[in-house]
Amino acid sequence: VQLQASGGGLVQPGGSLRLSCAASGGTLNSYTLGWFRQAPGREREFVSAFRWSGGTTRYADSVKGRFTISRDHAKNTLFLQMNSLKPEDTAVYYCALTRIVWSEIGNDKRYYIWGQGTLVTVSS
Repeated sequence: VQLQASGGGLVQPGGSLRLSCAASGGTLNSYTLGWFRQAPGREREFVSAFRWSGGTTRYADSVKGRFTISRDHAKNTLFLQMNSLKPEDTAVYYCALTRIVWSEIGNDKRYYIWGQGTLVTVSS
């Protein structure tokens, strides 16, 4: 399976963006897909995850209530709708794939397929 992230850009504080992660080369039914982000000078951090079979979701506290993870099952595509964006949301956003247990989905080291990243800049 390969992942292709897109949708980043420059947006003003309070604005919205929708990121996409298109998967190709296989089915996703046995996987969990996650979004992570890495700001300059900081470690990569967990944003959200989606268990493809069943649709279970999880969010980091920092984005809860502002970001929504979803999918288009037919198109093998994962989305991250980001609303009420803040300057601290500025980062390169990555989608990634894993089969680990749900309790470990926030651990980026347990993901083994990664997309190339898409830059989100929140600035006035």
